[in-house]
Amino acid sequence: MLEKTFLRKQFPLRRLATSLLLAMLLFLTFSVGSASVHAQVTLVGPKQHYLAVGDSLAFGFQPDLDFSHGYADYLYSNLKGHGTTSLANFACSGETSTTMIKGGCPYSYLRKYPYVGDQLDAALLYLYLNPGKVSPVTLDIGANDIKGSLNTSTCATDVASFNAALAQLDANLTQVILPKIRAALTVNGVVTGDIVVMNYYDPYQNICPNSVPYTQLVNQHLAQDVAGYGLLADVFSRFGGTTTPNPNICTYTWMCSVFKDIHSKDAGYQVIAQTFEDTLGY
Repeated sequence: MLEKTFLRKQFPLRRLATSLLLAMLLFLTFSVGSASVHAQVTLVGPKQHYLAVGDSLAFGFQPDLDFSHGYADYLYSNLKGHGTTSLANFACSGETSTTMIKGGCPYSYLRKYPYVGDQLDAALLYLYLNPGKVSPVTLDIGANDIKGSLNTSTCATDVASFNAALAQLDANLTQVILPKIRAALTVNGVVTGDIVVMNYYDPYQNICPNSVPYTQLVNQHLAQDVAGYGLLADVFSRFGGTTTPNPNICTYTWMCSVFKDIHSKDAGYQVIAQTFEDTLGY
């Protein structure tokens, strides 16, 4: 099934005691990381164009083949009330932070916005062709980076592989993706657009409750990576956070449907869009 990979059963630990300890530590560090993002960024406000980049959630994938009700679509509806007149959605289902830079997105034929090559360079070209006219830029990336480390049927993970993938995600975001987007948004030394990165909900927390600390770890890294470049939209909390069992998983995603799919339903995408809106405060 198309991009069945998002957090591919998400980061379970073999021992519950270790999971609980990790969760306690992450609660503290994640809170500090999130606060630092908001403290370092000054908002520019909405502009003529809205640019969405990322993976299948940014694309708006749903297993019933409804691709027109993603969070970018709902957020754009809100931005139109602030003068934004176009949405350029460059997202690609199955995208990792590495394929975003080097190319090779597995479902490039589903792109909503036509472009050649890798997503990052295409998005940068769009920004350079529309100097000072794009804000916000929304991004979600990283779920597919760690999919190879995770086993959804056993609730086990290859910790070494997971840590390596997370380190690569950090490097791709802080050394390439975010600096280049920020540079493309800077015109005559002035930052002309806002960057907002969302963190991830855990679609598998009801099946593998010990996956939650790993989700928090990814989200903590995302918060630290975006610090100084933009804001963090805390989707994880809006989807119910660490509550297990979490009824929002059935309400907001396709996990409890016949599809058993991790992607959001319309209701979930609306929650994500609202999280972006509240974070931006436009």
